[in-house]
Amino acid sequence: MKLPYVLRLADDALILSQRLGEWTGHGPILEQDIALTNAALDHIGRARSLYQYAADLFNSLPQDEKSKAFTSVALQQIVSSGAPLTEDNLAYLRDGWDFRNVLLAERANIDWAYTVARNFFLDAFHYFYFTALVKCSDTTLSAIAEKSLKEVTYHLKWSSEWVIRLGDGTDESHSKMQEAIDETWPYTGELFQPSDYETAMQQEIGAPGLDAVRSQWIERVNAILTEATLNVPKEAWMHRGGKEGIHSEELGYMLAEMQYMQRTYPGMEW
Repeated sequence: MKLPYVLRLADDALILSQRLGEWTGHGPILEQDIALTNAALDHIGRARSLYQYAADLFNSLPQDEKSKAFTSVALQQIVSSGAPLTEDNLAYLRDGWDFRNVLLAERANIDWAYTVARNFFLDAFHYFYFTALVKCSDTTLSAIAEKSLKEVTYHLKWSSEWVIRLGDGTDESHSKMQEAIDETWPYTGELFQPSDYETAMQQEIGAPGLDAVRSQWIERVNAILTEATLNVPKEAWMHRGGKEGIHSEELGYMLAEMQYMQRTYPGMEW
């Protein structure tokens, strides 16, 4: 159960970094263009650390378990050859249904307000989640969480300030921010719906309990939205499926672009 758990954390970081990277060269002002690019690099750094750990976990599995782990033909060929998987293999050669990121991470940018809303909800979640993950018994995950927490603290400060700036700004910025919050809210529920492997890791290594994280997350989100003069969305039906490999078509388009070079020219290196 540890492999899918680590992959879920890695996939969230990789997919979110790809979305943020789409703003490079397109930010509303130069300062924010650079800020989002740096945030994307933070997420890529965390993804690399987690994929390296995931590759180590996979390579230590018995051969029969390796052959069942992924459906990707490209990965199956590597496994059958006896070669070890690498972090790049896990990022560039898995198919969409092998990714376990939450649906919120793959949501399209649409506009600046939607990007801010998505980041704010995820940043608040990551802040409290990694704060708790630091205390887990897995020393590798604890170290990654400790390093990530320094970055996530800044990410949450950045997105919170933008929610307030847009929500308590002009009538137009308030309207756009409220729309983005309302449209993004139905994707937040999956953050706190535990998968089987998350429940297993909570028992095995003391991974964070999602109920406890949720109460902290709601308190922070409510406080920021109130300061921004925005309405807190009412409880609604929540999307889910990403943690089990059921994704929106948005992920497919993203992977097609992100994985093109490695799939077209297998094993290519700079």
